[in-house]
Amino acid sequence: MNAPRRKERLVALIALATTLFTPPLLLIADRLEGGLPLYLFLAWGVVIAMMACLMEDRRGE
Repeated sequence: MNAPRRKERLVALIALATTLFTPPLLLIADRLEGGLPLYLFLAWGVVIAMMACLMEDRRGE
């Protein structure tokens, strides 16, 4: 993947992560019984998985 495209995707991922952890979404998840810990775990896992896929260097293959 070329560097400018990677930078654009990193910025988009940061925007997604910021959106996922804003108070309105956290309050919605908190209203569900046991929803906040599950939401935080899944949202953080999604962000980490997307970052790993984005940062993986495939040029060596």
